[in-house]
Amino acid sequence: MEKRNFYLKNTPVKEARNRFLETIYQTIEPSYEVVSSMMALNRVTRHAIYAKCSAPHYNAAAMDGIAVVAAKTSGASDLRPVVLAKEDYQFVNTGNVIVEPFNAVIMVEDLLEKEDGRIELHAPAVPWQHIRPIGEDIVAGEMILPSGHSIRAIDVGVLLEAGILEVEVVKKPTVAIFPTGSEIVEPSDDIKEGQIIESNSRMFENMVIECGATPKRFSIVKDEPDKIYEALSNATKEFDVVIINAGTSKGSKDFTVPILRELGEVLVHGVAVKPGKPCALAIVNGKPVIALPGYPVSAYIGFINFVTPVLDYLGQKTSKIQETIKAVISKRLISGLKYEEYVRVKVGRVGDQIVAAPLQRGAGAAMSLVRADGFCVIPQNCEGVEAGEEVSISLYRPLKEVENTAVLIGSHDLILDVMADMMSNLHKNFFLSSTHVGSMGGLMSLKRKEAHMAPTHLLDEETGVYNISYLKRLFNEPMALIKGVDRIQGLMVPKGNPLNIKSLEDIVGKRYINRQRGAGTRVLLDYKLKQLGISTDEIDGYEREANTHMTVAAAVAGGSADAGMGVLSAANAMGLDFVEIGVEEYDFAIPVKYLDLPVVQEFIKILKSKEFHKKLEEMGGYGTSHSGEIVYI
Repeated sequence: MEKRNFYLKNTPVKEARNRFLETIYQTIEPSYEVVSSMMALNRVTRHAIYAKCSAPHYNAAAMDGIAVVAAKTSGASDLRPVVLAKEDYQFVNTGNVIVEPFNAVIMVEDLLEKEDGRIELHAPAVPWQHIRPIGEDIVAGEMILPSGHSIRAIDVGVLLEAGILEVEVVKKPTVAIFPTGSEIVEPSDDIKEGQIIESNSRMFENMVIECGATPKRFSIVKDEPDKIYEALSNATKEFDVVIINAGTSKGSKDFTVPILRELGEVLVHGVAVKPGKPCALAIVNGKPVIALPGYPVSAYIGFINFVTPVLDYLGQKTSKIQETIKAVISKRLISGLKYEEYVRVKVGRVGDQIVAAPLQRGAGAAMSLVRADGFCVIPQNCEGVEAGEEVSISLYRPLKEVENTAVLIGSHDLILDVMADMMSNLHKNFFLSSTHVGSMGGLMSLKRKEAHMAPTHLLDEETGVYNISYLKRLFNEPMALIKGVDRIQGLMVPKGNPLNIKSLEDIVGKRYINRQRGAGTRVLLDYKLKQLGISTDEIDGYEREANTHMTVAAAVAGGSADAGMGVLSAANAMGLDFVEIGVEEYDFAIPVKYLDLPVVQEFIKILKSKEFHKKLEEMGGYGTSHSGEIVYI
């Protein structure tokens, strides 16, 4: 079997890699397994994961102090303090359950306790102050991790908070590593002339671990064809990937490539890279085999070009290097002088600048870490940064992903998580970043050139038409609407509708939870109330605001509100009853100049796809007859 090889070619690196990967994509599928969430660090999710329970799952005190009925503190001031009897308050610590009739917490440092146990107050409490409502951080039924997501330490904590004890993940690829050569020896203090210390395989071991795979390094195989043949034949039956080092050039002892041809198919032998030309890429027993040159630098370059992308595919991961970039902050950030503050941000390129949109800043908001693309660090002794100011961002993900991200700022809907999950699979390499500030806030961000698109559902009270009049009034440049979905809006009420709420008139005298100012759902509520002649002063809870449909649903499900307006899919996710109010148009405002961006075209493609429509049917409450159509303004 003493065969020499003379078939080295100069295949361009990209062509060689693509030829190898395309064959692998067509013939090899990643494997999956179920693991405990507590052991899931650095594992990659197979499917999107949805929360089984809310966090917090009860209304919880956010401060040490006393729980009170806010109305009983009304009018308290330094001149006219209010005194609470023992039965009017309850001492609480941070995290304690807040039970009815109490609906506010006053911090312990704001209390003046009298000797007889009464409490003197010099300022009134407002409903729900210093209370963490059900679902403030995580709402049961919401997507907490997308598919293809590499689970981090913070993600493990969020999984457990959300009631997820097991997750289905990509099985770690196993990699056999064979050093070859009669002149190489294991590291030792007694090295003789002519012997070369074998170190490449140890480098490969650690690079494999960095790629999230499991290495198995074998003892040195001498330059004997039968032994090389046996090692490769056995390893390709047991392992997912095989790396063999050396023996790939044209020397008299270079047997690797002829043996690979005998065992399987050699797709590439010889790559146009310096150093590192004598690489060979083969498929043996349905497994990828990468033969790397013996010189350490050549071996390293070959690994990066050919092993890393194979392990990324089999492990469904993307190798990440943390980068620091400059970006424009989309929102004013006020910070205390005492601390260096780390603000979580979503990041994407819009036009000629990279934009960073801040996420929730609360200390208990673990999901903001999960959703973040990176950190903006506000230094100590700095009062903050202004909107539009350039800041430094430490990225969690490669800059290439930032460049391929569609930035959406505006109205919230569950479909945005679904679309983000569909866009970010390994082969498409497109991403979606969304932050929720309400329809009007999104249009303002779009006007300031901080986003590609603004999800919006603003009703013109005079014409009854959604979105178009706002774009005409606010923008001077050519604009378009990408038609999104028709979605059912209504009142979310507890299961069984115990208060028999059948219309908006029935929320008068009930405990209501509203959306934030500028949200399209709030605009719709105001429009309907005006039609009915109902004053907002008649709505108990009109000033109590939530930023998403799911947060509203969580408040109703948790019993702190009798009703709240939102979309049917949120009610379904939380197991609530639903009183339909009407169908609205949830669209995406976009400057015409962005329509041809590849990431926007992918976004439109998903809107039109059968897979997306099927998912929306499962969620309930959506119509897709016009999804993806373009309306020029």
